Amino acid sequence: MSTAALARPANTVHDLLAGAERRLAGHTPSPRLDAELLLAESMGCNRTRLFVDREAMPAATAQSRFATLLDARMGGTPVAYLLGRREFWSLTLAVTPDTLIPRPETEVLVQTALDLIAPSMPATVVDLGTGSGAIALALASARPNTRVVATDASAAALAVAVGNARALNLDVEFLCGDWYEPLDGRCFDLIVSNPPYVAAGDVHLNEGDLRHEPPLALIGGDDGFAALDAIADGAADHLLTDGWLLLEHGAAQGLPVRNRLGLNGYREVRTIRDLAGLERVTLARRPVA
Repeated sequence: MSTAALARPANTVHDLLAGAERRLAGHTPSPRLDAELLLAESMGCNRTRLFVDREAMPAATAQSRFATLLDARMGGTPVAYLLGRREFWSLTLAVTPDTLIPRPETEVLVQTALDLIAPSMPATVVDLGTGSGAIALALASARPNTRVVATDASAAALAVAVGNARALNLDVEFLCGDWYEPLDGRCFDLIVSNPPYVAAGDVHLNEGDLRHEPPLALIGGDDGFAALDAIADGAADHLLTDGWLLLEHGAAQGLPVRNRLGLNGYREVRTIRDLAGLERVTLARRPVA
């Protein structure tokens, strides 16, 4: 056997993962997980098979696909965009570069909303700036008696959300337009939103997955409050008596959001912390007419 043949690298599942993990180290906070997800995608299997068949040699087409995905991840493309999907609230959602990638902390918003809706209650909810439809679809799946409406100014994002609703067989009404504009005066028991709340000059916009996500879904004006203020200012006209407004926001924005809502007459204003102990969702009841 030639020296070249002896030096040829192995291409088993184990060795492909080990090599990919080394390459991704320093480029992602989760190099091993990213490598496993991308290899499983390339092989058309789940991650469990990677552990069972550690010594298997993937087909050449799978190895080529893996190399392409790995290069893209090295370049910073988020895993969710490479896979074309993301898990959220036990739902598998399609995501594209036209949509924000759903994050675990947004499940705090979903749970807070569900705590306000009795399972048998025929409530109405609108999700403003729905993106992939994550919040609206999670609420529709957990509360079948609730009528859910979702809006987004991006037609491309809304198309992804509509596709997700069809794939999951969930009944959500989607409307294209900026915040309240397409609602035509309709009122709801709950208004929920994960709006853009990052300040335009925030250095985090140049880091990690944020570099590849749509600026429209991230940047809330110069100070990060433009969308939060717009939603709060219009909410009273679209909430039923004693209805609730729920806003996801940045970890340092809880106090300013509470102050803004209090000054506008909202009642029972309070903030919910996420699993990391950070202020994440502020809710308030409609001002007295």
